[in-house]
Amino acid sequence: GNVQAANLISQVKPIYPQSARDAGIEGTVRLQGIIGVDGRLIGLRVLSSNDPDLAAAAMESVRQWVYRATLLNGSPIEVVTDISVEFALVP
Repeated sequence: GNVQAANLISQVKPIYPQSARDAGIEGTVRLQGIIGVDGRLIGLRVLSSNDPDLAAAAMESVRQWVYRATLLNGSPIEVVTDISVEFALVP
């Protein structure tokens, strides 16, 4: 079939948790979710994270993301996606 991939159209940046910032914690939070037919993420879950506060901040921001849905033969379909959110302290 004819597949048109999802495109991110609205991305809310995560807020770096003060507790992680104060502790000097950096890292990547890996998430997995389903882009629904309406372009919103459903079933979002943490795959890996080195800090629970970073994971919570990533989840909070990514839940607000909006995609242009994936189309299969012109009809929107649900697709699984993996998302990485980077947290890095800037000196």
